[in-house]
Amino acid sequence: MTKILIVGGVAGGASAAARARRLSEDAQIIMFERGPFVSFANCGLPYHIGGDITDRSKLLLQTPESFLARFNVDVRVMNEVVSIDRQTKTATIRNLIDNSEYTENYDFLLLSPGAGPIVPPIPGVENPLTHSLRNIPDMDRILNTIETNNVEHATVVGGGFIGLEMMEAFQQRGIKTTLLELADQVMTPVDREMAGFAHAEIREHGVDLQLGVALSAVEYIAETHLADVNSGESTEHQHINGHLQLSLSNGTSLNTDLLIMAIGVRPETKLASEAGLKIGELGGIWTTPTMQTSDPSIYAVGDAIEEADFVTGNQTMVPLAGPANRQGRMAADNMLGRNQSYQGTQGTAICKIFDLAIASTGKNEKQLKRDGVEFEKVYVHTASHASYYPGAEIVSFKLLFDPRTGAILGAQAAGKDGVDKRIDIIAVAQRAGMTVEQLQHLELTYAPPYGSAKDVINQAAFVANNIINGDATAIHFDEIDNLTEDQLLLDVRNPGELENGGFIEGAVNIPVDQLRQRLDELPKDKEIIIYCQVGLRGNVAYRQLVNNGFKARNLIGGYRTYKFANV
Repeated sequence: MTKILIVGGVAGGASAAARARRLSEDAQIIMFERGPFVSFANCGLPYHIGGDITDRSKLLLQTPESFLARFNVDVRVMNEVVSIDRQTKTATIRNLIDNSEYTENYDFLLLSPGAGPIVPPIPGVENPLTHSLRNIPDMDRILNTIETNNVEHATVVGGGFIGLEMMEAFQQRGIKTTLLELADQVMTPVDREMAGFAHAEIREHGVDLQLGVALSAVEYIAETHLADVNSGESTEHQHINGHLQLSLSNGTSLNTDLLIMAIGVRPETKLASEAGLKIGELGGIWTTPTMQTSDPSIYAVGDAIEEADFVTGNQTMVPLAGPANRQGRMAADNMLGRNQSYQGTQGTAICKIFDLAIASTGKNEKQLKRDGVEFEKVYVHTASHASYYPGAEIVSFKLLFDPRTGAILGAQAAGKDGVDKRIDIIAVAQRAGMTVEQLQHLELTYAPPYGSAKDVINQAAFVANNIINGDATAIHFDEIDNLTEDQLLLDVRNPGELENGGFIEGAVNIPVDQLRQRLDELPKDKEIIIYCQVGLRGNVAYRQLVNNGFKARNLIGGYRTYKFANV
C-alpha cells in the first residue's frame, strides 16, 4: 500500500489528494494544513471583502469532513510539517493546537506550501491596522478592522492582482482608496502602454493612484476611548481604534485607517531547503517536468516551485491557480506509476478592474527585451462584436510575434467585453504552435451580438502579416516623440476628431478621403509618418502614399495606443 503525505492544501495539494484517490482506492493519503481551512477559494477572498460574494461559506470548497467522506483522505488542519528526514522517509508534524509533535513515514511526499506575502522592513509596518491577504483568517482580520475602526480611507501598496482587487473592494464599500505602486505602471504582466487603460479606469472611479511612489515609513496613532460603567464611576476601558500616518518616497505624507501590503509574494521554501532539496536560481523549489524535486520520492507543485516557461524554456515562477491545479494532478499520476510531464507555463491571466478587464498570455515586451528575443508587435482596437449591434465595446489588443517565423510570443488585451475570449484563443493557438500566418485563417463564431466577421484575432493577424510580408512598414508609439527634420507627421483623421479627441503636436492634417487629391501638399524628400485613430485608415493612407512613390510608415495602433501609453 502506497502512503502519500501532502504538505499544504488549497489548489495544488487538494488537487493531488483527490486525483490520487481517484487512481487508487488502496493508497493511504494524509494531507497537512497549518491553517484552519484545507481547501478554500483564495482567489475569491477580495470579492467577499468587496461584497460581490456575500456568503462566506461559498469560499470553503472542502472541509476535512467532506474530504474524508468523498475521497477518504485524512485531512489534518492546524498541523504543520516542521521537518523532513529524507533518509528515513519520515516527516515530523507539530499539532498547533496543543503544540505536541509526532512523525509519519511516507513512500511519497508532496510539497504544496504556496507563497507568502512579501512585507518589507518598513519602519512601523507591524501594527494592528496593517494587513496582507493570503487566506481566510487574513480576510476575517481585514473585515474586522473595517467594522471596528470606522474605516473611511484605505491605502493599498502594490498594483498587482491582489492590490487591484483590494482597491476595487474598498471602493465598492464606499471607502476612499489610495493605491501606491513603485513602478510606473500597475499589473506588470502587461506592458506600460496597455496598463494605461487600467490607469484611466482606476482614476475614473475616483481612486488616488500614485505611480512611482513607495511607502517609506508608517506611524500608528492609537485612539483610546473612555467608557462609564455600572456604578457611574469612570473606569478606563481601552477600545483600540486609530489611524496610520504614512510617509511616502516623494516626500509627502498620507493619513489612512487601513493599510494593505500587496507588493508581491515569496515562495515558501523553508521546509524544502532545510530538508536539503535543491532550490533554483530564482528562489523557488527546483523541479523536473514530472514535478519531482531533487529527491525522487518528494514532489512539489504550485506557487513555491520553479517551472519551465512555455515560450523560452527557461525557469520561471508564476503563482497562478491553473498551473498549480494541473501540477497537483500530474504529481499524483506520477506517484502512482504513470508518466506525465508538465509542458510549461504561459502565465495566462486576467484581472477585473471595475468595468475593465485586462489580460495577458505568454511573454510581454519587457521580458522579450530582457532576454534578447527578437520580436515585432502590432496593436488593434476594434469592436468586441459587430459595432452596429448594441453593447459593442472596444477591445484593445497587442500581439507579440517573431518577425522571421511568425511564432506567437505573447498577447495582451484590455476592454469591457470579450477580452477573456481573445486571450484564451491566443493561449490555445500559442500552445498548439500556430503562427500569425495561421491566425488569419481562424474561423471564429460570428453573429452580431457575439462577434464580428473579421474578429479581433483575425485583424491582428492581418496587420502582423502585412509587416512580415512587407506590405506595411510600422512605426510605434514610443518613436513618435523623437522624429527628425527628415520626417513629417501626417494625421489622416477628420478635423472634428482632432478637436474632440486630441492630437499629436506638429502633425499636418489631411483626411484620408482627401489624400489622393492633395498628394502635392506632401514632400517626397521626407518620410511621411502617418497616424489615424486606431491604425486602420492610416494603413489605407500608407498604401496610397507608397503606391505613389512616397516613403512612409504607419503608426500601428494609431492615436489610441499613443494616448494611453502616456496615461
